[in-house]
Amino acid sequence: MATHTQGGRVHATPVADDLAEGRIVNVQGGDWDQEMGELGMNPEERIVLNMGPQHPSTHGVLRLILELDGETVTETRAGIGYLHTGIEKNMEFRTWTQGVTFCTRMDYLTPMFQEAAYCLAVEKVLGITDDIPERASAIRVLMMELTRISSHLICLGTGGMEMGATTIMTISFRERERILSVIENITGLRMNNAYIRPGGVANDLPEGMIEQIRSMIPQVRKGIRELEALLLEAPILKGRTKHVGYLDLTGCMALGITGPILRSTGLPHDLRKSDPYCGYEKYDFDVVTRTGADAYDRLCIRLDEMHQSLRIIEQVTDELAGNPGPVMVADKRIAWPANLSVGPDGQGNSLEHIREIMGTSMESLIHHFKLVTEGFRVPPGQAYVAVESPKGELGCHLVSDGGTRPYRAHFRDPSFNNLQAVAAMSEGGNLADVIVAVASIDPVMGGVDR
Repeated sequence: MATHTQGGRVHATPVADDLAEGRIVNVQGGDWDQEMGELGMNPEERIVLNMGPQHPSTHGVLRLILELDGETVTETRAGIGYLHTGIEKNMEFRTWTQGVTFCTRMDYLTPMFQEAAYCLAVEKVLGITDDIPERASAIRVLMMELTRISSHLICLGTGGMEMGATTIMTISFRERERILSVIENITGLRMNNAYIRPGGVANDLPEGMIEQIRSMIPQVRKGIRELEALLLEAPILKGRTKHVGYLDLTGCMALGITGPILRSTGLPHDLRKSDPYCGYEKYDFDVVTRTGADAYDRLCIRLDEMHQSLRIIEQVTDELAGNPGPVMVADKRIAWPANLSVGPDGQGNSLEHIREIMGTSMESLIHHFKLVTEGFRVPPGQAYVAVESPKGELGCHLVSDGGTRPYRAHFRDPSFNNLQAVAAMSEGGNLADVIVAVASIDPVMGGVDR
């Protein structure tokens, strides 16, 4: 049934392919309720559906309230606030170093980025940004890029699984395990590492780690190419993601959307290039963009970004192999816990350090005790530092009152901002497209309900 208007009135006319297209309504002017009544449609006949959780990283705490007209989504609202952890408030009652243990647990798929943003902000307030050893900065870049690949693999795997492509999930998680194995060997933990600390990193790379990373890179690259072969030209996937979850540049700018969603509109915005940190300006890599502004292009961008991350990791390993040095600032008033080494349990102080503080030097013991229990003081001031997380701009705003703990800590988590795009992406589309749109945003609710 097609409609046309005469003099502001709506008239319905039958069309041969009614059954194929359903009812098409073109309205120009007039009152909507009146027009709907004339078409024999009751405006009260609408469905309100509470949908979710469907995306794995939203684990029960993202409620989508959808208003439907048949299969068409007419209104979308995202309900959050079911998992409020109080991380930012809790950090006010812990020392500056202990704050790392909290913020690493926000977006648990990208822990290194929260740690890096927080530590860079602490160092900025301390005024020691230029004192961080080059080796420590290089290790930070290495850990962040490994984590970026791990996060993108999760996004592709879980997004594929939601659409019924279970093979994508198994391949993605297989490659992610290679990444997590390397991270575990370096930090002692697979996730929530608390490895990046104010002043540097907890410990240097273990012996033989460079070789392990170099042997892992071709395996992961092969796995990514396997995903590309499965995905990029698959007609079912293209039909499911092309022109779905569309959000153009104007919409992204209006909503504060960053990351792969923004870069899928053609804007090459990446803080690693535009506002480098941790020495990113030294490394050769490309900012990947597309112009389709849909779920398919975001998928393509994430695949390409993993290749770029591998490029950076290769450059970092070459740098680390040829430049030994300290991984923590020389100022012993800040460098805690200094002299750490990864033990069988993944944590622990080096034997030399334990021997000194327990057996030979009372001064070292007192210093260690005060640093651990009281922490170091940060002069009054505030700082905002942003890093390019896999999901977009991750910012950390810290305020110090001159004490041993943060006066205020607040994070700009990209998942929180990007969730604003759910309505813009899904309204006017089909109910099934909401699943694809949310998967292309890749939200993690641990970062949203802080």
